[in-house]
Amino acid sequence: MTHPYLNLCRGLCLMLLLLLSCTTSSIEQKTNPQTPVNAQTPLVTLALGSCNSTARKQPLWQEILKNNPQLWIWLGDNIYGDTDDMRVLKAKYDQQRQHPDYQKLYQQIPVIGVWDDHDYGRNNAGKEYEFKAQSARLFWDFLDEPTKSPRRKQKGVYSAHTYGPPGQQVKVLLLDGRYHRDSLVGQEPKYGENNKGDLLGEAQWRWLERELRHSKAQFHLIGTGLQIIPNEHGYERWGNFPRARTRLFNLIAKTKAANVILLTGDRHFAEISKIQWPGVPYPIFEFTSSGLTHNWMSGFVHERNRHRVGQMQDRLNFGIMRFHWDQTPYVVDFEIRGKNNRLHQLVKVPYARPTKVPKTRGAQPTRSKSQ
Repeated sequence: MTHPYLNLCRGLCLMLLLLLSCTTSSIEQKTNPQTPVNAQTPLVTLALGSCNSTARKQPLWQEILKNNPQLWIWLGDNIYGDTDDMRVLKAKYDQQRQHPDYQKLYQQIPVIGVWDDHDYGRNNAGKEYEFKAQSARLFWDFLDEPTKSPRRKQKGVYSAHTYGPPGQQVKVLLLDGRYHRDSLVGQEPKYGENNKGDLLGEAQWRWLERELRHSKAQFHLIGTGLQIIPNEHGYERWGNFPRARTRLFNLIAKTKAANVILLTGDRHFAEISKIQWPGVPYPIFEFTSSGLTHNWMSGFVHERNRHRVGQMQDRLNFGIMRFHWDQTPYVVDFEIRGKNNRLHQLVKVPYARPTKVPKTRGAQPTRSKSQ
């Protein structure tokens, strides 16, 4: 026969366990940042990356999900198509969509992005690529862009996305640096400068200016395949088109856009860069995250970048950004992470809370020597 006091103790223990279980679930629900991001919910955590080959192992998707991101941003070379055959390009996109770990991410959070050369279709290609319109259709299919979306009618795969309620908004502007990019053919060295060349085309420049000028967001993330601030390496970069690079920085100053952060890929390593530009009242940071499936050889000589903050991370990596809306000033965490979700580098940057700036007429771009 069971003693009545023993039954009472068992009952009390069971009630206590149930209470603790409910409390824990409630706490997890409140603190878990993987709340669907929308017009009412602020963007707290986002993930980003580039250089992802379907022919290689993809070990980072599960590690990315451990950070509970609310958004994933592709920054180019999302697959390695490298073909003029659209059937081959489509097959590689389909293969990526069917990857089981990527499927888990895609089913849980929004996915946006832009391309670079290898998913555009041909290595280092620009506006001369004859299959760019067909490639753009496959790119939008990969991201499930609605069939009647106006983006499918534009020339180029640029896009704007705003997340969060008024006062806590993040605006993501993704630039297409391939569809209208002028050629470097005939330039020496191979990745030399085209002083009069452009990357975006006038329609995209006008669109970008409108998006920045009329935005009420507290942060503006400008994403594109090629690095913008680093200007000393001998590979593809915005610095190959110095007039376009200067125009971009001057546009940020001219539109008085709040808290612009640059996001880039392409390089098969990760780094954070910073520049101070005339007319911009805050330092502009660039977060380069590249090498989801392959990276520079370990121990490779690190290249020069006088704007680099911290160290160059030459290993498989993805990027995490965290927005601390409850702090004054705001704080943004830039995290470079890799295998086993290991944190390789953390940079915390304070950002002032934007104040309304009256619209000006006839504002002239800030002129500056190349930096």
